[in-house]
Amino acid sequence: MFPKPHAALTPNTFEFEQLPLVKPTGFREYDARWLFPKEINLMGVQALGLGIGTLVHEMGVRPDIVTGHDFRSYSSSIKLALIAGMQAAGLRVKDVGLALSPMAYFGQFALDCPCVAMVTASHNDNGWTGVKMGANRPMTFGPDEMGRLKEIVCGGTYQYRDGGSYEFVEGFLETYLNDLKSRAKPISRKLKVVAACGNGTAGAFAPKLLEALGIEVVPLDVTPDYTFPRYNPNPEDMEMLHAIAHAVKEHGADVGLGFDGDGDRCGVVDNEGEEIFADKIGVMLARDLSKLHPGATFVVDVKSTGLYNTDPELQKQAVKADYWKTGHSYIKRRVNELGALAGFEKSGHFFFNEPIGRGYDDGLLTAIAVIEMLDRNPDKSMADLYRALPKTWGSPTMSPHCDDELKYGVVEKVTERFQKMKEAGETVGGAKITDLVTVNGVRVSTEDGTWGLVRASSNKPELVVVIESPVSEARLHEMFKAVDGILRENEGIGAYNQTI
Repeated sequence: MFPKPHAALTPNTFEFEQLPLVKPTGFREYDARWLFPKEINLMGVQALGLGIGTLVHEMGVRPDIVTGHDFRSYSSSIKLALIAGMQAAGLRVKDVGLALSPMAYFGQFALDCPCVAMVTASHNDNGWTGVKMGANRPMTFGPDEMGRLKEIVCGGTYQYRDGGSYEFVEGFLETYLNDLKSRAKPISRKLKVVAACGNGTAGAFAPKLLEALGIEVVPLDVTPDYTFPRYNPNPEDMEMLHAIAHAVKEHGADVGLGFDGDGDRCGVVDNEGEEIFADKIGVMLARDLSKLHPGATFVVDVKSTGLYNTDPELQKQAVKADYWKTGHSYIKRRVNELGALAGFEKSGHFFFNEPIGRGYDDGLLTAIAVIEMLDRNPDKSMADLYRALPKTWGSPTMSPHCDDELKYGVVEKVTERFQKMKEAGETVGGAKITDLVTVNGVRVSTEDGTWGLVRASSNKPELVVVIESPVSEARLHEMFKAVDGILRENEGIGAYNQTI
Protein backbone atom coordinates (compact mmCIF):
# COMPACT_ATOMS: atom_id res chain seq x y z
CA MET A 1 0.00 0.00 0.00
CA PHE A 2 1.17 3.56 -0.71
CA PRO A 3 2.66 5.05 2.48
CA LYS A 4 0.65 7.32 4.73
CA PRO A 5 1.71 10.96 4.24
CA HIS A 6 3.82 12.82 6.78
CA ALA A 7 2.93 16.37 7.87
CA ALA A 8 6.60 17.44 7.78
CA LEU A 9 9.78 16.10 6.14
CA THR A 10 13.20 17.63 5.59
CA PRO A 11 14.24 18.13 1.93
CA ASN A 12 17.51 16.61 0.71
CA THR A 13 17.12 13.55 2.91
CA PHE A 14 16.43 9.90 2.10
CA GLU A 15 13.09 10.17 3.92
CA PHE A 16 12.00 13.03 1.65
CA GLU A 17 12.51 10.77 -1.39
CA GLN A 18 11.00 7.68 0.20
CA LEU A 19 7.88 9.06 1.86
CA PRO A 20 4.96 11.34 0.90
CA LEU A 21 4.86 14.83 2.41
CA VAL A 22 1.45 16.53 2.69
CA LYS A 23 1.03 19.43 5.14
CA PRO A 24 -2.61 19.22 6.35
CA THR A 25 -3.17 23.00 6.18
CA GLY A 26 -2.90 22.80 2.38
CA PHE A 27 -6.49 21.55 2.25
CA ARG A 28 -8.41 24.81 2.05
CA GLU A 29 -12.14 25.51 2.10
CA TYR A 30 -12.67 24.90 -1.61
CA ASP A 31 -9.35 23.94 -3.20
CA ALA A 32 -5.81 22.92 -2.17
CA ARG A 33 -2.66 25.06 -1.99
CA TRP A 34 0.85 24.18 -0.84
CA LEU A 35 4.34 25.61 -1.05
CA PHE A 36 6.32 23.17 -3.21
CA PRO A 37 8.41 21.32 -2.10
CA LYS A 38 8.35 22.72 1.47
CA GLU A 39 4.79 21.56 2.23
CA ILE A 40 4.19 18.83 -0.37
CA ASN A 41 6.56 16.64 -2.39
CA LEU A 42 5.87 14.61 -5.53
CA MET A 43 5.00 11.49 -3.55
CA GLY A 44 2.60 13.67 -1.58
CA VAL A 45 0.99 14.74 -4.85
CA GLN A 46 0.61 11.04 -5.76
CA ALA A 47 -1.14 10.52 -2.42
CA LEU A 48 -3.45 13.43 -3.29
CA GLY A 49 -4.28 11.78 -6.62
CA LEU A 50 -5.07 8.51 -4.83
CA GLY A 51 -7.28 10.47 -2.43
CA ILE A 52 -9.17 12.21 -5.24
CA GLY A 53 -9.83 8.87 -6.94
CA THR A 54 -10.96 7.28 -3.68
CA LEU A 55 -13.33 10.18 -2.99
CA VAL A 56 -14.80 10.12 -6.51
CA HIS A 57 -15.66 6.43 -6.15
CA GLU A 58 -16.98 7.00 -2.63
CA MET A 59 -19.29 9.71 -4.03
CA GLY A 60 -20.58 7.28 -6.67
CA VAL A 61 -19.51 9.53 -9.55
CA ARG A 62 -18.49 8.11 -12.93
CA PRO A 63 -14.67 8.03 -12.75
CA ASP A 64 -13.82 10.17 -15.81
CA ILE A 65 -11.69 13.21 -14.99
CA VAL A 66 -10.15 16.14 -16.89
CA THR A 67 -6.78 17.48 -15.83
CA GLY A 68 -4.48 20.26 -17.00
CA HIS A 69 -1.71 22.46 -15.63
CA ASP A 70 -0.83 26.15 -15.47
CA PHE A 71 2.40 27.79 -16.62
CA ARG A 72 4.91 27.38 -13.82
CA SER A 73 8.28 25.65 -13.82
CA TYR A 74 7.03 22.74 -11.72
CA SER A 75 3.34 22.41 -12.66
CA SER A 76 3.81 19.75 -15.34
CA SER A 77 5.74 17.43 -13.02
CA ILE A 78 3.13 17.92 -10.29
CA LYS A 79 0.35 17.08 -12.76
CA LEU A 80 2.11 13.87 -13.81
CA ALA A 81 2.48 12.79 -10.17
CA LEU A 82 -1.20 13.59 -9.61
CA ILE A 83 -2.14 11.55 -12.69
CA ALA A 84 -0.15 8.57 -11.41
CA GLY A 85 -2.13 8.63 -8.18
CA MET A 86 -5.50 9.15 -9.91
CA GLN A 87 -4.88 6.27 -12.32
CA ALA A 88 -3.90 3.98 -9.46
CA ALA A 89 -7.23 4.84 -7.83
CA GLY A 90 -9.12 3.79 -10.97
CA LEU A 91 -9.77 7.17 -12.62
CA ARG A 92 -9.87 7.49 -16.41
CA VAL A 93 -7.79 10.62 -17.00
CA LYS A 94 -8.09 13.00 -19.96
CA ASP A 95 -5.16 15.42 -20.00
CA VAL A 96 -5.70 18.70 -21.88
CA GLY A 97 -2.11 19.85 -21.29
CA LEU A 98 -1.22 23.48 -20.61
CA ALA A 99 -4.52 25.05 -19.66
CA LEU A 100 -6.46 27.79 -17.99
CA SER A 101 -8.72 26.58 -15.17
CA PRO A 102 -11.86 27.44 -17.21
CA MET A 103 -10.49 25.39 -20.10
CA ALA A 104 -10.39 22.37 -17.75
CA TYR A 105 -13.93 23.19 -16.56
CA PHE A 106 -15.04 23.42 -20.20
CA GLY A 107 -13.45 19.99 -20.70
CA GLN A 108 -15.92 18.52 -18.22
CA PHE A 109 -18.67 19.39 -20.70
CA ALA A 110 -16.88 18.96 -24.05
CA LEU A 111 -15.18 15.68 -23.09
CA ASP A 112 -18.13 14.37 -21.02
CA CYS A 113 -16.16 14.07 -17.78
CA PRO A 114 -18.03 14.62 -14.51
CA CYS A 115 -14.77 15.34 -12.64
CA VAL A 116 -11.93 17.85 -12.88
CA ALA A 117 -8.53 18.27 -11.19
CA MET A 118 -6.70 21.36 -12.44
CA VAL A 119 -3.11 21.83 -11.26
CA THR A 120 -2.72 25.53 -10.52
CA ALA A 121 -1.62 27.93 -7.82
CA SER A 122 -3.90 30.53 -9.45
CA HIS A 123 -2.56 34.02 -8.62
CA ASN A 124 -0.35 32.88 -5.71
CA ASP A 125 3.34 33.76 -5.81
CA ASN A 126 5.86 31.38 -7.34
CA GLY A 127 6.62 28.47 -5.07
CA TRP A 128 2.92 27.75 -4.55
CA THR A 129 1.07 24.93 -6.23
CA GLY A 130 -2.39 23.50 -5.80
CA VAL A 131 -5.38 21.76 -7.33
CA LYS A 132 -8.90 22.99 -8.13
CA MET A 133 -11.23 20.00 -8.07
CA GLY A 134 -14.82 19.06 -8.71
CA ALA A 135 -17.07 16.05 -9.29
CA ASN A 136 -20.38 17.74 -10.12
CA ARG A 137 -20.05 20.12 -13.08
CA PRO A 138 -20.03 23.12 -13.09
CA MET A 139 -19.40 23.15 -9.31
CA THR A 140 -16.07 22.64 -7.60
CA PHE A 141 -15.49 21.09 -4.17
CA GLY A 142 -16.68 22.92 -1.07
CA PRO A 143 -15.78 22.43 2.61
CA ASP A 144 -17.52 19.05 2.95
CA GLU A 145 -15.69 17.44 0.04
CA MET A 146 -12.38 19.09 0.95
CA GLY A 147 -12.75 17.93 4.55
CA ARG A 148 -13.37 14.36 3.46
CA LEU A 149 -10.45 14.48 0.99
CA LYS A 150 -8.18 15.69 3.78
CA GLU A 151 -9.28 12.75 5.97
CA ILE A 152 -8.56 10.23 3.21
CA VAL A 153 -5.17 11.65 2.22
CA CYS A 154 -3.77 12.51 5.65
CA GLY A 155 -5.10 9.23 7.07
CA GLY A 156 -3.64 7.21 4.19
CA THR A 157 -7.00 5.46 3.67
CA TYR A 158 -6.98 5.69 -0.10
CA GLN A 159 -7.85 2.63 -2.16
CA TYR A 160 -6.30 1.17 -5.30
CA ARG A 161 -8.70 0.23 -8.11
CA ASP A 162 -8.40 -1.31 -11.54
CA GLY A 163 -9.64 0.49 -14.63
CA GLY A 164 -7.48 3.59 -14.54
CA SER A 165 -6.36 4.98 -17.90
CA TYR A 166 -4.68 7.97 -19.52
CA GLU A 167 -5.40 9.91 -22.71
CA PHE A 168 -3.79 13.14 -23.92
CA VAL A 169 -6.33 15.36 -25.70
CA GLU A 170 -4.50 17.06 -28.55
CA GLY A 171 -5.54 20.53 -29.79
CA PHE A 172 -7.96 21.22 -26.96
CA LEU A 173 -6.80 24.84 -26.63
CA GLU A 174 -8.33 25.59 -30.05
CA THR A 175 -11.52 23.70 -29.16
CA TYR A 176 -11.91 25.86 -26.06
CA LEU A 177 -11.25 29.15 -27.87
CA ASN A 178 -13.65 28.19 -30.68
CA ASP A 179 -16.39 27.58 -28.10
CA LEU A 180 -15.82 31.04 -26.61
CA LYS A 181 -15.92 32.63 -30.06
CA SER A 182 -19.22 30.89 -30.78
CA ARG A 183 -20.71 32.42 -27.60
CA ALA A 184 -19.65 35.97 -28.51
CA LYS A 185 -21.93 38.24 -30.50
CA PRO A 186 -20.47 40.04 -33.55
CA ILE A 187 -18.67 43.21 -32.41
CA SER A 188 -19.59 46.22 -34.57
CA ARG A 189 -17.61 48.82 -32.62
CA LYS A 190 -13.94 49.36 -33.40
CA LEU A 191 -12.07 48.73 -30.15
CA LYS A 192 -8.45 48.77 -29.04
CA VAL A 193 -7.81 46.60 -25.97
CA VAL A 194 -4.74 46.10 -23.78
CA ALA A 195 -4.48 42.40 -22.89
CA ALA A 196 -2.23 41.94 -19.83
CA CYS A 197 -1.22 38.41 -18.80
CA GLY A 198 1.62 38.89 -16.29
CA ASN A 199 3.82 36.47 -18.31
CA GLY A 200 1.50 33.68 -17.15
CA THR A 201 -0.73 31.07 -18.76
CA ALA A 202 -3.27 33.49 -20.21
CA GLY A 203 -0.67 34.78 -22.69
CA ALA A 204 -1.30 31.65 -24.78
CA PHE A 205 -5.05 32.36 -24.86
CA ALA A 206 -6.29 35.93 -24.39
CA PRO A 207 -4.62 37.70 -27.35
CA LYS A 208 -5.75 34.94 -29.76
CA LEU A 209 -9.36 35.16 -28.60
CA LEU A 210 -9.55 38.96 -28.71
CA GLU A 211 -7.99 39.11 -32.18
CA ALA A 212 -10.48 36.48 -33.39
CA LEU A 213 -13.29 38.79 -32.23
CA GLY A 214 -11.95 41.59 -34.45
CA ILE A 215 -10.36 43.54 -31.60
CA GLU A 216 -7.12 45.49 -32.02
CA VAL A 217 -4.95 43.98 -29.30
CA VAL A 218 -2.12 45.69 -27.45
CA PRO A 219 -0.28 42.74 -25.81
CA LEU A 220 1.22 43.43 -22.38
CA ASP A 221 3.48 40.85 -20.71
CA VAL A 222 2.11 37.99 -22.78
CA THR A 223 5.50 36.33 -23.38
CA PRO A 224 5.74 33.28 -21.10
CA ASP A 225 8.16 33.61 -18.20
CA TYR A 226 7.41 31.59 -15.08
CA THR A 227 9.64 33.80 -12.95
CA PHE A 228 6.93 36.50 -13.36
CA PRO A 229 9.61 39.22 -13.74
CA ARG A 230 7.36 42.30 -13.65
CA TYR A 231 4.58 41.44 -11.24
CA ASN A 232 2.48 38.51 -10.09
CA PRO A 233 -0.35 37.78 -12.57
CA ASN A 234 -3.08 38.97 -10.21
CA PRO A 235 -5.58 41.59 -11.47
CA GLU A 236 -6.49 42.43 -7.86
CA ASP A 237 -2.90 43.55 -7.27
CA MET A 238 -2.40 47.30 -7.72
CA GLU A 239 1.02 46.74 -9.34
CA MET A 240 -0.57 44.85 -12.23
CA LEU A 241 -3.42 47.36 -12.51
CA HIS A 242 -0.94 50.27 -12.61
CA ALA A 243 0.98 48.57 -15.45
CA ILE A 244 -2.26 48.12 -17.40
CA ALA A 245 -3.25 51.75 -16.77
CA HIS A 246 0.09 52.98 -18.10
CA ALA A 247 -0.29 50.89 -21.28
CA VAL A 248 -3.90 52.07 -21.82
CA LYS A 249 -2.84 55.72 -21.71
CA GLU A 250 0.29 55.14 -23.78
CA HIS A 251 -1.61 53.40 -26.59
CA GLY A 252 -4.93 55.25 -26.36
CA ALA A 253 -6.81 52.01 -25.74
CA ASP A 254 -10.55 51.78 -25.11
CA VAL A 255 -10.09 49.41 -22.18
CA GLY A 256 -7.40 47.36 -20.43
CA LEU A 257 -8.04 43.76 -19.42
CA GLY A 258 -5.81 41.81 -17.02
CA PHE A 259 -5.90 38.05 -16.52
CA ASP A 260 -4.65 36.09 -13.53
CA GLY A 261 -2.31 33.11 -13.42
CA ASP A 262 -4.91 30.49 -14.33
CA GLY A 263 -7.24 32.70 -16.38
CA ASP A 264 -10.42 32.43 -14.33
CA ARG A 265 -10.33 36.12 -13.32
CA CYS A 266 -10.33 39.39 -15.24
CA GLY A 267 -9.40 42.91 -14.07
CA VAL A 268 -10.43 46.09 -15.89
CA VAL A 269 -8.91 49.54 -16.43
CA ASP A 270 -10.94 52.20 -18.27
CA ASN A 271 -9.85 54.33 -21.24
CA GLU A 272 -8.64 57.13 -18.96
CA GLY A 273 -6.37 54.77 -17.01
CA GLU A 274 -8.71 54.50 -14.02
CA GLU A 275 -8.40 51.12 -12.29
CA ILE A 276 -11.92 49.82 -11.68
CA PHE A 277 -12.29 47.28 -8.89
CA ALA A 278 -14.09 44.15 -10.05
CA ASP A 279 -17.14 44.65 -7.83
CA LYS A 280 -17.85 47.93 -9.65
CA ILE A 281 -17.37 46.18 -13.00
CA GLY A 282 -19.97 43.71 -11.76
CA VAL A 283 -22.43 46.55 -11.11
CA MET A 284 -21.79 47.91 -14.63
CA LEU A 285 -22.36 44.47 -16.15
CA ALA A 286 -25.47 43.95 -14.02
CA ARG A 287 -26.84 47.26 -15.32
CA ASP A 288 -26.14 46.18 -18.89
CA LEU A 289 -27.40 42.60 -18.62
CA SER A 290 -30.51 43.46 -16.60
CA LYS A 291 -31.78 45.50 -19.55
CA LEU A 292 -31.75 42.24 -21.53
CA HIS A 293 -32.91 40.16 -18.54
CA PRO A 294 -35.14 42.32 -16.26
CA GLY A 295 -35.68 40.95 -12.76
CA ALA A 296 -32.46 38.92 -12.90
CA THR A 297 -30.77 37.66 -9.75
CA PHE A 298 -27.06 38.35 -9.21
CA VAL A 299 -25.00 36.63 -6.50
CA VAL A 300 -22.19 38.79 -5.08
CA ASP A 301 -19.58 38.08 -2.44
CA VAL A 302 -19.43 39.85 0.93
CA LYS A 303 -16.32 41.80 -0.14
CA SER A 304 -18.36 43.60 -2.81
CA THR A 305 -19.80 47.12 -2.98
CA GLY A 306 -23.19 47.89 -1.45
CA LEU A 307 -24.32 49.34 -4.80
CA TYR A 308 -25.91 46.04 -5.80
CA ASN A 309 -28.63 46.86 -3.25
CA THR A 310 -28.79 50.64 -3.64
CA ASP A 311 -28.10 51.50 -7.30
CA PRO A 312 -31.23 53.19 -8.79
CA GLU A 313 -30.66 51.63 -12.23
CA LEU A 314 -30.59 48.11 -10.81
CA GLN A 315 -33.67 48.88 -8.72
CA LYS A 316 -35.42 50.11 -11.87
CA GLN A 317 -34.78 46.71 -13.51
CA ALA A 318 -36.05 44.90 -10.37
CA VAL A 319 -32.65 43.23 -9.91
CA LYS A 320 -32.28 40.94 -6.91
CA ALA A 321 -28.87 40.86 -5.19
CA ASP A 322 -27.79 37.97 -2.98
CA TYR A 323 -24.67 38.58 -0.84
CA TRP A 324 -22.85 35.31 -0.22
CA LYS A 325 -19.59 33.76 0.95
CA THR A 326 -16.39 34.76 -0.81
CA GLY A 327 -14.78 31.96 -2.82
CA HIS A 328 -15.16 30.58 -6.33
CA SER A 329 -16.78 27.35 -5.14
CA TYR A 330 -19.26 29.14 -2.86
CA ILE A 331 -20.40 31.67 -5.47
CA LYS A 332 -20.52 29.05 -8.23
CA ARG A 333 -22.72 26.82 -6.11
CA ARG A 334 -24.99 29.68 -5.05
CA VAL A 335 -25.45 30.84 -8.65
CA ASN A 336 -26.45 27.29 -9.54
CA GLU A 337 -28.81 26.91 -6.55
CA LEU A 338 -30.64 30.19 -7.20
CA GLY A 339 -30.63 29.96 -11.00
CA ALA A 340 -28.98 33.40 -10.96
CA LEU A 341 -27.97 35.03 -14.23
CA ALA A 342 -24.47 35.69 -12.90
CA GLY A 343 -22.27 35.82 -9.84
CA PHE A 344 -19.62 38.48 -9.17
CA GLU A 345 -16.66 38.47 -6.78
CA LYS A 346 -14.54 41.50 -5.89
CA SER A 347 -11.50 39.36 -6.72
CA GLY A 348 -12.58 39.25 -10.38
CA HIS A 349 -14.12 35.77 -10.47
CA PHE A 350 -17.30 36.21 -12.56
CA PHE A 351 -19.73 33.34 -13.11
CA PHE A 352 -22.15 33.58 -16.03
CA ASN A 353 -25.03 31.14 -16.19
CA GLU A 354 -26.99 30.21 -19.30
CA PRO A 355 -27.66 31.74 -21.75
CA ILE A 356 -24.31 33.52 -21.37
CA GLY A 357 -22.08 30.79 -19.91
CA ARG A 358 -22.16 27.41 -18.18
CA GLY A 359 -21.96 28.62 -14.59
CA TYR A 360 -18.19 28.44 -14.00
CA ASP A 361 -15.71 31.31 -13.73
CA ASP A 362 -13.86 32.24 -16.91
CA GLY A 363 -11.77 35.41 -17.29
CA LEU A 364 -11.98 35.25 -21.09
CA LEU A 365 -15.78 35.06 -21.01
CA THR A 366 -15.74 38.04 -18.63
CA ALA A 367 -13.61 39.90 -21.20
CA ILE A 368 -16.23 39.12 -23.85
CA ALA A 369 -18.99 40.43 -21.54
CA VAL A 370 -17.09 43.72 -21.02
CA ILE A 371 -16.50 44.10 -24.76
CA GLU A 372 -20.15 43.37 -25.57
CA MET A 373 -21.21 45.96 -22.96
CA LEU A 374 -19.07 48.56 -24.74
CA ASP A 375 -20.51 47.44 -28.10
CA ARG A 376 -24.08 47.90 -26.79
CA ASN A 377 -23.17 51.43 -25.69
CA PRO A 378 -21.45 52.83 -28.80
CA ASP A 379 -21.76 56.47 -27.68
CA LYS A 380 -20.14 55.85 -24.28
CA SER A 381 -16.58 55.10 -23.23
CA MET A 382 -15.66 52.74 -20.40
CA ALA A 383 -14.97 55.83 -18.26
CA ASP A 384 -18.46 57.19 -19.07
CA LEU A 385 -20.07 53.93 -17.93
CA TYR A 386 -17.99 53.99 -14.74
CA ARG A 387 -18.84 57.64 -13.99
CA ALA A 388 -22.53 56.82 -14.34
CA LEU A 389 -22.37 54.72 -11.16
CA PRO A 390 -23.18 56.36 -7.83
CA LYS A 391 -19.90 57.45 -6.23
CA THR A 392 -18.39 55.37 -3.45
CA TRP A 393 -14.89 55.25 -2.01
CA GLY A 394 -13.51 51.73 -1.70
CA SER A 395 -10.29 50.03 -0.70
CA PRO A 396 -8.54 47.32 -2.63
CA THR A 397 -8.52 43.87 -1.04
CA MET A 398 -5.96 44.22 1.76
CA SER A 399 -4.36 41.16 3.33
CA PRO A 400 -2.35 41.19 6.56
CA HIS A 401 -0.35 38.02 7.23
CA CYS A 402 -1.86 35.60 9.73
CA ASP A 403 -0.82 31.96 10.08
CA ASP A 404 -3.27 29.34 8.83
CA GLU A 405 -3.41 27.88 12.33
CA LEU A 406 -4.51 31.25 13.81
CA LYS A 407 -6.58 33.07 11.19
CA TYR A 408 -10.01 31.49 11.77
CA GLY A 409 -9.73 32.00 15.53
CA VAL A 410 -8.84 35.67 15.00
CA VAL A 411 -11.89 36.20 12.78
CA GLU A 412 -14.09 34.53 15.40
CA LYS A 413 -12.78 36.93 18.09
CA VAL A 414 -13.24 39.98 15.84
CA THR A 415 -16.80 38.89 15.04
CA GLU A 416 -17.61 38.51 18.76
CA ARG A 417 -16.08 41.93 19.46
CA PHE A 418 -18.28 43.65 16.85
CA GLN A 419 -21.37 41.79 18.09
CA LYS A 420 -20.75 43.04 21.65
CA MET A 421 -20.15 46.58 20.35
CA LYS A 422 -23.44 46.51 18.45
CA GLU A 423 -25.34 45.20 21.48
CA ALA A 424 -23.81 47.92 23.65
CA GLY A 425 -24.69 50.65 21.13
CA GLU A 426 -21.01 51.53 20.60
CA THR A 427 -19.75 53.24 17.46
CA VAL A 428 -17.09 52.09 15.01
CA GLY A 429 -15.16 54.76 13.18
CA GLY A 430 -17.40 57.36 14.78
CA ALA A 431 -20.72 55.96 13.51
CA LYS A 432 -23.36 53.68 15.00
CA ILE A 433 -23.34 50.01 13.93
CA THR A 434 -26.56 49.16 12.07
CA ASP A 435 -25.88 45.68 10.65
CA LEU A 436 -23.55 42.70 10.90
CA VAL A 437 -23.34 40.10 8.13
CA THR A 438 -21.60 36.96 9.41
CA VAL A 439 -22.11 34.57 6.48
CA ASN A 440 -18.34 34.75 5.81
CA GLY A 441 -16.25 36.49 8.45
CA VAL A 442 -17.89 39.71 9.61
CA ARG A 443 -19.11 42.66 7.53
CA VAL A 444 -19.94 45.57 9.84
CA SER A 445 -22.11 48.39 8.44
CA THR A 446 -22.78 51.80 9.99
CA GLU A 447 -25.68 54.23 9.80
CA ASP A 448 -24.13 56.29 6.97
CA GLY A 449 -23.66 53.20 4.76
CA THR A 450 -19.92 52.84 5.41
CA TRP A 451 -18.86 49.23 5.97
CA GLY A 452 -15.81 47.11 6.70
CA LEU A 453 -15.13 43.40 6.26
CA VAL A 454 -12.74 41.03 8.02
CA ARG A 455 -12.53 37.41 6.91
CA ALA A 456 -9.95 34.62 6.68
CA SER A 457 -8.33 34.03 3.30
CA SER A 458 -9.29 30.63 1.97
CA ASN A 459 -6.06 30.00 0.09
CA LYS A 460 -3.18 31.77 1.86
CA PRO A 461 -2.00 32.38 5.45
CA GLU A 462 -3.68 35.79 5.49
CA LEU A 463 -6.73 37.71 6.60
CA VAL A 464 -8.78 39.80 4.17
CA VAL A 465 -9.88 43.36 4.92
CA VAL A 466 -12.10 45.49 2.65
CA ILE A 467 -13.62 48.92 3.39
CA GLU A 468 -16.16 51.04 1.47
CA SER A 469 -17.92 54.34 2.13
CA PRO A 470 -20.60 56.09 0.07
CA VAL A 471 -19.88 59.29 2.06
CA SER A 472 -16.27 60.38 1.58
CA GLU A 473 -12.67 59.30 1.35
CA ALA A 474 -12.21 60.57 4.91
CA ARG A 475 -14.89 58.14 6.14
CA LEU A 476 -13.15 55.34 4.25
CA HIS A 477 -9.94 56.02 6.18
CA GLU A 478 -11.77 56.43 9.51
CA MET A 479 -13.43 53.05 9.07
CA PHE A 480 -10.18 51.37 8.07
CA LYS A 481 -8.39 52.77 11.12
CA ALA A 482 -11.19 51.54 13.40
CA VAL A 483 -11.42 48.05 11.86
CA ASP A 484 -7.63 47.65 11.80
CA GLY A 485 -7.46 48.73 15.46
CA ILE A 486 -9.92 46.03 16.50
CA LEU A 487 -8.12 43.47 14.35
CA ARG A 488 -4.78 44.25 16.01
CA GLU A 489 -6.16 43.59 19.48
CA ASN A 490 -5.25 39.99 18.53
CA GLU A 491 -1.77 38.47 18.37
CA GLY A 492 -0.26 37.12 15.16
CA ILE A 493 -1.38 39.89 12.78
CA GLY A 494 1.38 40.86 10.35
CA ALA A 495 1.87 43.59 7.76
CA TYR A 496 -0.59 44.24 4.93
CA ASN A 497 0.32 43.36 1.36
CA GLN A 498 -1.22 46.72 0.32
CA THR A 499 -3.22 49.44 2.09
CA ILE A 500 -5.08 52.66 1.38
